[in-house]
Amino acid sequence: MSELVFLIEEAPEGGYTARALGESIFTEADDWDTLKQNILDAVTCHYTDRSGAPKLIRLHLVKDEVLSL
Repeated sequence: MSELVFLIEEAPEGGYTARALGESIFTEADDWDTLKQNILDAVTCHYTDRSGAPKLIRLHLVKDEVLSL
């Protein structure tokens, strides 16, 4: 695997959640910098064999906003 994509969403109670697409990896954090570190830690724990680990991790931030007229 060359790239692993994480779907990042703002949590309703504050902070962020991150879910890997195609893998069972999930983490959360109160701020963006901590989230990035938590993602790296979670990926390292998930791939104990470095040969199967992704070379890149892509963070896809989804922000849902509603505007009224």
